[in-house]
Amino acid sequence: MTTEQMTGAQALVRALENVGVDTVFGIPGGAILPAYDPLFDSRKLRHILVRHEQGAGHAAQGYAMVTGRVGVCMATSGPGATNLVTAISDAYMDSVPIVAITGQVASSLIGTDGFQEADIAGITMPITKHNFLVTRAEDIGRTIAEAFHIAGTGRPGPVLVDIAKDALQATVGFEWPVALQLPGYRPVTRPHSKQVREAARLIVQARRPVLYVGGGVLKAGAAAELKVLAELTGAPVVTTLMAKGALPDSHPLNMGMPGMHGAVGAVGALQRADLLVALGARFDDRVTGKLDGFAPHAKVVHADIDPAEISKNRHADVPIVGDAREVIADLIVALQNEQEAGRKGDYTDWWRQLGAWRDTYPLGYDTPADGSLSPQYVIERIGRIAGPEAYYVAGVGQHQMWAAQFIKYERPGAFLNSGGAGTMGYSVPAAMGAKVGAPDSTVWAIDGDGCFQMTNQELATCAIEGIPVKVAVINNGNLGMVRQWQTLFYEGRYSNTDLHSAKRIPDFVKLAEAYGCVGLRCEKAEDVDEVIAKAMEINDAPVVIDFVVHQDAMVWPMVAAGTTNDDIKIARDMAPEWENGD
Repeated sequence: MTTEQMTGAQALVRALENVGVDTVFGIPGGAILPAYDPLFDSRKLRHILVRHEQGAGHAAQGYAMVTGRVGVCMATSGPGATNLVTAISDAYMDSVPIVAITGQVASSLIGTDGFQEADIAGITMPITKHNFLVTRAEDIGRTIAEAFHIAGTGRPGPVLVDIAKDALQATVGFEWPVALQLPGYRPVTRPHSKQVREAARLIVQARRPVLYVGGGVLKAGAAAELKVLAELTGAPVVTTLMAKGALPDSHPLNMGMPGMHGAVGAVGALQRADLLVALGARFDDRVTGKLDGFAPHAKVVHADIDPAEISKNRHADVPIVGDAREVIADLIVALQNEQEAGRKGDYTDWWRQLGAWRDTYPLGYDTPADGSLSPQYVIERIGRIAGPEAYYVAGVGQHQMWAAQFIKYERPGAFLNSGGAGTMGYSVPAAMGAKVGAPDSTVWAIDGDGCFQMTNQELATCAIEGIPVKVAVINNGNLGMVRQWQTLFYEGRYSNTDLHSAKRIPDFVKLAEAYGCVGLRCEKAEDVDEVIAKAMEINDAPVVIDFVVHQDAMVWPMVAAGTTNDDIKIARDMAPEWENGD
């Protein structure tokens, strides 16, 4: 091992190169400026200058989600760092591996309220897997190696590295490789064989089992194993919002998405199950509804790589700690052994009931009587025309739910969205990062007019950097999901939800053109396919389509907050014909 003299800033850049980083999303500023000088000379690192640090964070997320690698964002101290907080929190909730690198004031100023000082390590402590405050140049290389190891192993997540300015400026002897010093960090990936055998026994004994699949299955790269498990058991599968594509939507065993806006069949499957096999899922309130009324007759097998999730919200009869891919692989072997011994579950009656729900209550929508454009139709056509090989990146709100419901996801990783945090403004910068990570793929950002106005400045980044994303703005002129709640629960008192964007304030076509993008508008159903096809033909610039849609379209089915899944509505004042406790 040779030692090379360099500045801490040069050590930072060299360490990033050595851990395999090829792209950094960021904005320079005073405290991080020393790092930007050697970054200028790097031939291995592409720096993408974003227009807001939140955009850098979401772009790092999008990059990470399509590549499976750790995304990287960079910002200066104080407001630069705090502008990253939303994206860091989002990554934490959805288990996305990113490393956020921030500059900090000189170590002699820390704690003095120096100019642009913020305790970003303290601020982000609850929303990171781990964070570091580096005040010595000799610690920079090792800390970067440790940060990437933590972010990308076990349950993935964000790691913050805050580096004092004087550490970046000091001279240090740089060595590589470095020994990691993480004595307390030992993620468990291999499941306990006894627990796996017990899970297999419960599955073959059950009459109404459900495989409840969460985002951890996608994080583990376990889609192929899941398909084998599902077909081996013949049990129904529900895939959460974060697990769309883990089993193809077209697969006959896939009952669809459960939860607040899930399919009736998927919600019913969970409610009437006698066994839930939860794989990489966390029993989120958007899936369970009122927790004490969720799946009241079901035993629970809960497998997760994070032991803190097991029995956190629902008691696990069989807890299994381990990587979802290894858990499912071992479970397949255990079930094969059960079947070879003549023990196999009979789910004939169960599927008769499930099939009846699926046939009687399919997802659908009404065409507006006034001839205006249906948002569901727009999103459905985007999915049909762009096809299963495209990536779809949704913002948060009604359009997010419609994107989950009406685009068919046939492969893992095709759907990116902000699930746990529900971050408005996620879509455009995350789509930008996804396109950087998968430059040969089509990337559609499906956004609402509310979300779009929070981070659309990153269209300038896309235009300048040659990142030709396609943005569908589902423009209903309102904060649509909030308006839906005001309609249902606040007697139509629309307090501060009218954005006036349907009145072209702003004019999204002109805005797109001002940012160097192609701007299109569509207001009629008969023009939808033509406009989408035109956008698909443009691959040398970002494209924004202003889809002006009906303002009162609603997301159905719906389980109102604070109610149980048995109270699901398929339209206003309409519930499926099942009896609670059936």
